[in-house]
Amino acid sequence: MMINQVKDKEALLLDLIETKLKPKVKAIDTEAFYAIDFLKALGKNGFFSSTHKLDEAYIVDEMSLVEKVAKVCMTTAFCLWCHLAALTFLRNSPRLHIKEKMLPALENGEILGGTGLSNPMKYYAGLEKLLLKAEQSEGGVVLSGTLPAVSNLGSDHWFGVIAETAENKRVMCFVPCSIAGLELKERTDYLGVNGSATYVCSFQDVFIPDEWLITEDADTFSEQIRPVFLLYQIPLGIGVTKAAIADIERVKTKQNSCNQFLHVQATDLKNKLKQAQQRIEDRVIKGERNWKEIVALRLETAYLTLDSVHASMLHNGSSGYLKDSGPSRQLREAYFFANLTPTIKHLEKVLQS
Repeated sequence: MMINQVKDKEALLLDLIETKLKPKVKAIDTEAFYAIDFLKALGKNGFFSSTHKLDEAYIVDEMSLVEKVAKVCMTTAFCLWCHLAALTFLRNSPRLHIKEKMLPALENGEILGGTGLSNPMKYYAGLEKLLLKAEQSEGGVVLSGTLPAVSNLGSDHWFGVIAETAENKRVMCFVPCSIAGLELKERTDYLGVNGSATYVCSFQDVFIPDEWLITEDADTFSEQIRPVFLLYQIPLGIGVTKAAIADIERVKTKQNSCNQFLHVQATDLKNKLKQAQQRIEDRVIKGERNWKEIVALRLETAYLTLDSVHASMLHNGSSGYLKDSGPSRQLREAYFFANLTPTIKHLEKVLQS
């Protein structure tokens, strides 16, 4: 892509953020507003396209996209991550039929996607039993069970799930929210990130035809996609960290520069952020995408995000303690990020096993 094209693309993204996202941030944070128009506009304007790009190129572009959105609103960046996870499922599916049929519509934003893999990721880490069961049937499988929280869903959305068969195998399917037998119940009872279109998904004998099967070997497929799955999460924390640092710097001279006496300063956070970004660039983007290296960076980003939002709350004082202030929202977002699968305790377990 030529330099002018890159600048035009960046300008277009900033314009979309200014006009379609920033005016909605307060409603997203306090009224569980779901920014579907913004997400669809990203797709319509080519921000999800992998056409004529190598894997490394579109992964870097999409990580940058998540970061820029998270700096303004992590709830919407999280929805974006859900969509990128769905794209990752289909981009890597060995089944050409579903890839050719569904991927173009996901990449141009015509349809949006989510991921029901929170429970399977915990299953593969030995933390939970698999919650969905699959029974073989003529021409497909029948799914039963309940997933407690799947995000970025809507009446015309699709999402990926993993279910266990009676033969102790795991299959992965792509499921439309409108399918018969699937009941969705919205969840807006979280401390934050309620504008993420999150639902309890109850499957009652839901027939999934073979053509919607992503893979018959979900065990191998999960190992294949999980590095990218996790890489896309890292900029969620980086975006919030940058927003927190900006809020710290904004009040630097407040009350005769009294903030200089606080133990954590913007420069401390900037130095840690710079080191983390350099390792992502050197060892993950350009390297071999070692699983534990990515886990370590994801964990480091989660802790850095928590440190940054705590520091921002102290620097901003009473104005930051207002319910709809930026620092207050970022505090809620950071705790969501710490508990997003894989959670901090999950990541610590992976690194120590």
